[in-house]
Amino acid sequence: MDVETRLRLIKEVGEEIITEEELRTVLETKSKPIAYDGFEPSGLAHIPFGLLRAENLKNMLKAGIKFKLYLADYFAFINNKLGGDMERIRTAGEYFIEVWKACGVDTSKVEIVWASQIMDDLDYWDKVLKVAKETTIKRSMRATTIMGRQEGEIQSTAQLFYPSMQVTDVFHLDVDICQLGLDQRRANILAREVAEKLKWKKPVLVHHHMILGLQGIKKSDDEEATILASKMSKSKPETCIYMHDSEEEIKRKISSAFCLPKIVEGNPIFDYLKNLIFKRYPSIKLERPQKFGGNIELSYNELEKKYLKGDVHPLDLKNATAFYLNEMINPVRDYFKKNTRAKKLYETVKQYAITR
Repeated sequence: MDVETRLRLIKEVGEEIITEEELRTVLETKSKPIAYDGFEPSGLAHIPFGLLRAENLKNMLKAGIKFKLYLADYFAFINNKLGGDMERIRTAGEYFIEVWKACGVDTSKVEIVWASQIMDDLDYWDKVLKVAKETTIKRSMRATTIMGRQEGEIQSTAQLFYPSMQVTDVFHLDVDICQLGLDQRRANILAREVAEKLKWKKPVLVHHHMILGLQGIKKSDDEEATILASKMSKSKPETCIYMHDSEEEIKRKISSAFCLPKIVEGNPIFDYLKNLIFKRYPSIKLERPQKFGGNIELSYNELEKKYLKGDVHPLDLKNATAFYLNEMINPVRDYFKKNTRAKKLYETVKQYAITR
């Protein structure tokens, strides 16, 4: 596969790439560059985890990237996910692996790494201290938003270690590409700055889009704060669609989603259409009574234009979105019904109290 094709596949993943020129150089000089994405095992999987991340991963593998899926169990412990219970966190991590399989990820083609495994290495902690020496307390505090928390929410000294540890992961895993969400930007930028200071390999950043919660965009003066407040979070059930939601639950949640007529920007329904549904379907059908124009099949651009003009009603848009999301989630529900181990893990994790 030529470099341009590989670059195009990765650009489909990255809403922001820092920098495209450096990414091209990596692809030109390495046949199998290493990328990673990290996950705190905590609670049930939602559609950004199951649908978006799985499709991103498939694109990266097609582009010839060697991918490391990093289960950040000790980070979940520090962040007090699942009450900081490591046994529960580990179970949630095993459940995450089953979700990836259910979403069509060939786990034989990726390397699954647990944070608790690499933290047994003294060299890891040597890197942590070197990173921390190059990072001010103020900068660490600002970067704690990568934990899904505001600066004022930090409650323990351990949480201050989190940014330096995440930056260390980049170097200890020896990655060429950080392929994480835009909400992880502060840690990844810090990794590039530390790399320059310590003369370590500077990673390319490929940040994927953050799927909106059902409430839509919650504006803030700070870009990272806006992302944090607006993204779909599995710890906020009222604004979240889970990979195990029934058809009825999906319809109910989508029907109550924020969706103003003739408005596309900040509209979560269009966010799901653009970044999830139309990634898989070249066109979708809207089923409408004949008196309202009858059924119509549209590409994304055609749908957007018609919606902006008022030719498509929000209810018709929501009905179609619920239908296609259900179609995409259905194979995952089936997998967890038929796979005994996966079903047991799901039933166990489902009983855990939701924590932020």
